[in-house]
Amino acid sequence: MRVAIIGGGPGGLYAAALLKRLDPAREVTVWERNAPDETFGFGVVLSDETLGGIEHADPVVYEALQRRFVRWDDIDIVHRGTRHTSGGHGFAAVRRQTLLKILHERCHCLGVPIRFRTEAPPLDELSRTHDLVVAADGVHSTSRQARAEAFRPRVDTHRCRYIWLAADFAFDAFRFEIAETEHGVMQLHGYPFEAGASTVIVEMHEDVWRAAGFDELGEQESVERCAKIFADALGGRPLRSNKSAWTTFRTVVNEHWSHGNVVLLGDAAHTAHFSIGSGTKLAVEDALALAACLKEQPDVPAALAAYEEERKPVVASTQRAARASLEWFENLGRYLDQPPRQFAFNLLTRSRRVTHDNLRLRDARFTEAVEREFGCPPGTPPMFTPFRLRGLTLRNRVVVSPMDMYSATDGVPGDFHLVHLGARALGGAGLVMTEMVCVSEEGRITPGCAGLYTGRQAEAWRRVTDFVHRQSPGTAIGVQLGHSGRKGSTRLMWEGMDEPLPTGNWPLVAASPLPYKPGSQIPRELSRAQLTDIREQFVAATWRAARAGFDLLELHCAHGYLLSGFLSPLTNRRTDAYGGSPERRLRFPLEVFDAVRAVWPAERPMTVRISATDWAEGGTTADDAVEIARAFAAHGADAIDVSTGQVVAEERPEFGRSYQTPFADRIRHEVGIPVIAVGAISSWDDVNSLLLAGRTDLCALARPHLYDPHWTLHAAAEQGYEGPGAVWPAPYRAGSRRPQTGRTDAPKPRLSLS
Repeated sequence: MRVAIIGGGPGGLYAAALLKRLDPAREVTVWERNAPDETFGFGVVLSDETLGGIEHADPVVYEALQRRFVRWDDIDIVHRGTRHTSGGHGFAAVRRQTLLKILHERCHCLGVPIRFRTEAPPLDELSRTHDLVVAADGVHSTSRQARAEAFRPRVDTHRCRYIWLAADFAFDAFRFEIAETEHGVMQLHGYPFEAGASTVIVEMHEDVWRAAGFDELGEQESVERCAKIFADALGGRPLRSNKSAWTTFRTVVNEHWSHGNVVLLGDAAHTAHFSIGSGTKLAVEDALALAACLKEQPDVPAALAAYEEERKPVVASTQRAARASLEWFENLGRYLDQPPRQFAFNLLTRSRRVTHDNLRLRDARFTEAVEREFGCPPGTPPMFTPFRLRGLTLRNRVVVSPMDMYSATDGVPGDFHLVHLGARALGGAGLVMTEMVCVSEEGRITPGCAGLYTGRQAEAWRRVTDFVHRQSPGTAIGVQLGHSGRKGSTRLMWEGMDEPLPTGNWPLVAASPLPYKPGSQIPRELSRAQLTDIREQFVAATWRAARAGFDLLELHCAHGYLLSGFLSPLTNRRTDAYGGSPERRLRFPLEVFDAVRAVWPAERPMTVRISATDWAEGGTTADDAVEIARAFAAHGADAIDVSTGQVVAEERPEFGRSYQTPFADRIRHEVGIPVIAVGAISSWDDVNSLLLAGRTDLCALARPHLYDPHWTLHAAAEQGYEGPGAVWPAPYRAGSRRPQTGRTDAPKPRLSLS
């Protein structure tokens, strides 16, 4: 086998060494356009996980790295003159030139020629003359560009500028330092990479960079200016550069990683922001996986397919974490007024990979201090602290999110609703929400939707609320009121979600006469008189909800239903007073809110669910969501329930763990109103982490409560918590301890190539 490797960075070199070691008969050649000692940056950080993979795959490289690594455990966060230290993190770093030298020597010993100062031959030529071409030529990959139609890359440029520098002393921890200057906030990321040297990255928003005049400074002037700004962190020492220049980070994503016998590796295939230290790590892990797949699979095409299948999900997860970290630093100014320890915790958990429980294992003392500052009584996880909304005090921060059950008859909730909602109330959540309850027969989504447009329906709901209050005292139950708008008259979810009924359709109304998707019914545009009628339907339903005994009312202005349809520019094309500008699109939802708030009991809270983005070009944006939330807050909303999407069928959501919480986080800090975070929050550790970091006030979970009606009580048991925030019903107390489980053996390392 003849293998060509384009690029002599850590990923390309390590791939060359592994491929040759596994099969000495392979002819492996590396092309590197730079000299052996020419590289960018200074230090490289590798995780214990990556080092473990290297140890199993190539003990020679591992031993050489072990002798040269500098290790440390602490992270220091310095903000407004206060330093907080969190330990137990386990970092290992080495000079980049040292890492390259080790890999150069390994390739030499194995008989891999490295052609320094030499441009690789054209990609098509290499592809014809070799069995495999590994394109490891970095973020600006010419190989990727040469076959852009096949790889289909997407490159996103972000909003911060940064410069990669070094200091001739070793920090004693991974250091984050915040500088609030007259031009705006700047941050320093620093870490040691050998006994007398540290990497120092200075970063700031593009607007701050320009305001501070860095766009007009030369390299040395920038270096000296950065040293002056962060003189305290540096102890007055100077900084030095290595052909350093201000740049913006670019996230690279490729739809495909291979084409024919050409495969992308490392930054050519993907990038992840330096704030989680993942670039070299990912490249080395790519090399390990590629080598393993070539060993395991019968031929090159099968190996490349297996490599891509194995690595893409891992990289996508890392990129989501890296993007969360990147965006946290882009919006750093949002968090400056947090209490110091909460600020530090927020920074540490910014990527969602370090969590409350994980941090407690690493540094219990620091985590307990953050909990005390948050207001947790001793032994009480954040999720089991109370929260007050108007006259209602919730005993914990867990909400059973509204979930349509499509199981009502003529809008009347029956035994199913009693058992469904009753079980989740017994399960310990602080607040249990109904599904969207429709304000009229025509406002239903499906024939199975529940309503509050008749007295019989109200009586049936009273049966549910009485059960909750009687059998699960301390649990609140809320009702979500809404109107389907253009998304109505459809089949039950399991019969075809959003598909029109085969028979028995009813006419639809909406802000504008636009069908939800091709084949959907075209709604009528609402007249002014009809708007008044619908507003009064909401008022009448609110009266019934109050008499039915609900503790909280939520107005549904999300997911493309009627009120949401007024808010989005994609669904509201009106030319009257209810369309056009954001203020006009808000007019009808605010009229409904005001009318409902006027008749809803003053002591009971009222929330609003919004879609904070349409996930579609030209639709509602995160900036718009802030102003929408601000408007509802000004009209008396007690909290904003922040969801996203489902407004237009052509949406493209960016799914991932807790993927909607950044929208809630922003609204909470910029509007100053309590928020409910939703969206792929699946573990009690997620809940604790989001609360303690100050990103939300309440967490709403849907699918976890379908999987486990007693999710909250089980979360208490798993954390060893017994207290007023999670009270087991008397008949269930015998089950309040987690059952014993059988022993399982840990799997062997996946990439063991020895």
